[in-house]
Amino acid sequence: MATAASSSKGQMETNPRGIPKAPFVADVEEYVGGKDAEIQSVMKKFEETTAKYRYMEISLQQRRKALLGKIPDMEQTLQVVKYLNLRRQKALGQEVEEEQLSDDDLDDLDDDDEDEDSGKKNKEDAPMKTLFELNDTLYAEAEISETGEVGLWLGANTMLMYPLQEAIDLLTDKLATAKKSHEETVEDLEWLREQITVMEVNFARVHNWDVKRRRERGLIGQQSGLLPSKPDVDDDRDSDDERD
Repeated sequence: MATAASSSKGQMETNPRGIPKAPFVADVEEYVGGKDAEIQSVMKKFEETTAKYRYMEISLQQRRKALLGKIPDMEQTLQVVKYLNLRRQKALGQEVEEEQLSDDDLDDLDDDDEDEDSGKKNKEDAPMKTLFELNDTLYAEAEISETGEVGLWLGANTMLMYPLQEAIDLLTDKLATAKKSHEETVEDLEWLREQITVMEVNFARVHNWDVKRRRERGLIGQQSGLLPSKPDVDDDRDSDDERD
């Protein structure tokens, strides 16, 4: 009963995301239930548990791959929306805090300032020229009229218009959530690899214990005379001589 309780207690231990910890079999004989216990059920349980861990590992690897594809896109989108917001603030004559923008974006903002200094019109409704991606390697030139809003794809072919600052806040929160999810996924993958290793070690320990047990049984049986002894070749020959 104590063994079952300790084993159950070990299985209930989990990581922060609820993935159970694999129990390590320290005493094989006690774990399987004695010297004469059958190990087939134990080995089958180990195989099933290992298969569950591997299934979770594959699922988390796919999740990690998806996050690695989404995070750069979210960072790029956030960078673009920040640029649009700063450009509009400059057009409205507001104080601008140039946060983490790329060098190209800062150069574009500087070009806008130079246009203002040279007497060119730079109204808030002036269109912005950019390149629109039609395909992976195909772009078209486009003009964007700024309205103080930006459309964000929410999924399921749904786009919603947000004010620029609200879009920045939304994208910042989603990016932080995605990065945190990626960190947790990496931690879970490391945790799963540890548990799979423990289960493989358990499987090997029980298997080796069973092999050793069977060998000992064979040696003991032969020494005690329980196993049939080999036929005496000389006795057979003597009996044949007597017949002749």
